[in-house]
Amino acid sequence: MEAIGVFGLKLGSTLSFCCQTNLFSACKLYRFPVISYPRKHAHFVSLKATANSLACQDEANNRNFRKPFPSTWDHQSLVANLDFSQMDALGREIEALKPQVRNMFISSKGIKKKILFTYLLVTLGLAYHFEDEIVETLKDGFQKIEEMMAGEDDLYTVSVIFYVFRTYGYNISSDVFGRFLGDHGEFKECLTRDPKGILSLYEAAHMGTTTDYILDEALNFTLSNLESLSCTCKPNLSRLIRNSLGLPQHKNMEILVAEEFIRFYEKEEDSDLTLLKFSKLNFKFLQLHYLQELKILSKWYKEQDFHSKLPPYYRDVLVELNLHTLTYLEPKLSRVRIFLTKFYTMQIILDDTCDKYASLREVEILVDIFERWDLEDHAMDGLPDYLKSVVKFIFGTFQEFEREIGSELGGLYSLEATIEYVSNRNDFFLETT
Repeated sequence: MEAIGVFGLKLGSTLSFCCQTNLFSACKLYRFPVISYPRKHAHFVSLKATANSLACQDEANNRNFRKPFPSTWDHQSLVANLDFSQMDALGREIEALKPQVRNMFISSKGIKKKILFTYLLVTLGLAYHFEDEIVETLKDGFQKIEEMMAGEDDLYTVSVIFYVFRTYGYNISSDVFGRFLGDHGEFKECLTRDPKGILSLYEAAHMGTTTDYILDEALNFTLSNLESLSCTCKPNLSRLIRNSLGLPQHKNMEILVAEEFIRFYEKEEDSDLTLLKFSKLNFKFLQLHYLQELKILSKWYKEQDFHSKLPPYYRDVLVELNLHTLTYLEPKLSRVRIFLTKFYTMQIILDDTCDKYASLREVEILVDIFERWDLEDHAMDGLPDYLKSVVKFIFGTFQEFEREIGSELGGLYSLEATIEYVSNRNDFFLETT
């Protein structure tokens, strides 16, 4: 299968769908982005909402409500005619190329080259394939950081090394950028001759903490130059700059960063064809994997039968909620993404019920049920049928979590904490009703 034919979604007429039990269990991530604390106070703005719903009346319950507009994406039609049969072939090609890419990584001359290669793996969405090698490289590199950075005056190299170490939780000093300051403590204007280096410095500047004052200067310097540089540099780099100005890499989803960087890397003169092919195959595989998960969720959502059980006051936004979970890139985190989507759906149903439809008395009864976490029939006395359906859905979802998570982890501490979180939100529902 050629890589050129897999970068992008293909539609087909047949469907070969994996069983839900084949999904990987959630595993601990090795890579945790460092927390970037804002160096300035946030500015809040007041927005006036535009109409996003239609006025409706429920004659049976004698109440008015606003019906949300339909979702932009229909989850059932999105997954109805997809062809997953190519996933096995993709998986085999990925496994065949992985040793070659690993050898490219290991055979890179020196720690510095390996860290630069790590950056490529991160931005191409491939780092999860080589976590052990990356962790070992950074561990060794950090012990030799002073020796490695001595005499290095290339802005791109220094910025990338800083970005990679901070991304993987190493507290590399921001003083490494002091070599690029002039006599008056400002970044040298000659640096603007290197658009790629300026972009890398801009990305690195977002990895700062409250005490990294030099990164404040770096951010101001890069912001004042990148817009003009994007008009004079090559179109390929210009597009990357404009996208980064819209949303820096550190704050973006890894899968979206990978999509953009693959297009950029493909047009670079020094791009490696093996690495490019591997990244395209991997991206296509991830696309299909995410769509498999959406198919599971679509089936689950249909089984809940909200359409017949609830008045149409709730937002039908399964795809949007699922998109939030794609911050977890790896295929092995399927269960995490699926469970989070179900949890977000539960929150949407509960929030819309209390905010848009339920009476104050109904919310008070609902709060009491959740505070006692009691699903006995007598506990729901006085509730209308639609609200009983909401309660049963929420309890049923938690029971599913208990079955799936508790049997594997041997303990339900995380589930108990989640139940406590939901219970504690009840005062908020009362305040906003």
